[in-house]
Amino acid sequence: MIRSFRRLLAGIAVSLIGLSAAHAADYPAKPVTFVVPFGPGSATDLLARALSASVAQQAGQPVVVENRAGASGMIAAQHAARAAADGYTVLITTNTTQAANPHLFKKLPYDPVADFMPVTGLGRGGLVLVVRADSPFRTVGDLVEAARRMPGKLSFGSGNSSSRMAGEMLKQLTGTDIVWVGYNSNPNALNDLLGGHIDMMVIDTVTGLAHIESGKLRALGASTVQRLPQLPQVPTLDEAGIKGYDMGYWFAAYVPAATPAPVAAKLRQWLVAAVASEGAQAFFRSSATQAWTPTPQALADFQKADIRKWGAVIEAAGIVPE
Repeated sequence: MIRSFRRLLAGIAVSLIGLSAAHAADYPAKPVTFVVPFGPGSATDLLARALSASVAQQAGQPVVVENRAGASGMIAAQHAARAAADGYTVLITTNTTQAANPHLFKKLPYDPVADFMPVTGLGRGGLVLVVRADSPFRTVGDLVEAARRMPGKLSFGSGNSSSRMAGEMLKQLTGTDIVWVGYNSNPNALNDLLGGHIDMMVIDTVTGLAHIESGKLRALGASTVQRLPQLPQVPTLDEAGIKGYDMGYWFAAYVPAATPAPVAAKLRQWLVAAVASEGAQAFFRSSATQAWTPTPQALADFQKADIRKWGAVIEAAGIVPE
């Protein structure tokens, strides 16, 4: 009886493998959707669009970029987690949904680990502390001195967790009280910064670099441990006196957890090739972002470590989950 049961299980396993292989052989038979948790013009959106043309060419099917902004990326992540696990819904996301949100919200409508299968990393980058070109703050020291002199009077904006936590780390390491103003994407926060409604941002290079180069924004310091190649004249925040400052962001692709492995492998192959395409490389060059394509297991390990890191930063910042 036991042998018969084992044979039955083995037969089921073989059948499932066969179905997965057959599904992968036919995949894709229709357009693939890249779900993006932030609005048009955001860093994640620009990268998704840079990758989509190459993936579409390789797959022989259109790739649609669908923006589902809001709720710190939770709307998009929940949608992707509940989508059919067939390879036609791919979450192109960041550390916001996959590492920070578990510590920022008491209850998530998705599990960033259990609900998803990692496909590949896509890129990593840094942020820049910026003010308007007409701001009285010309250095990090100027800004910190004013924040200490006027507690609760200055403000910083953010439209994702990387920008928010970068601002919170600034406050934490300088012992200042700077008011946080939240937005549903960094481009919206940037518009308010340019309009004079907030005083500063620690913004991702993808969104901020063009405005720095055009002279609309003044860059005071880079968030990474080394200076950004595209902004070699801008000191790191550590160099500027905020010792121990180190904060960055990352992009990655995920599919629903039950997606057949052969389908996920195809997607990884296409995405890795897309990261090396001229369109994506142009994005990386223009945004001070580095290409990054770890294996699915390496991405899973990195994500778990990053979840712990974000938890420590958020706890130290005294942020109470919403």
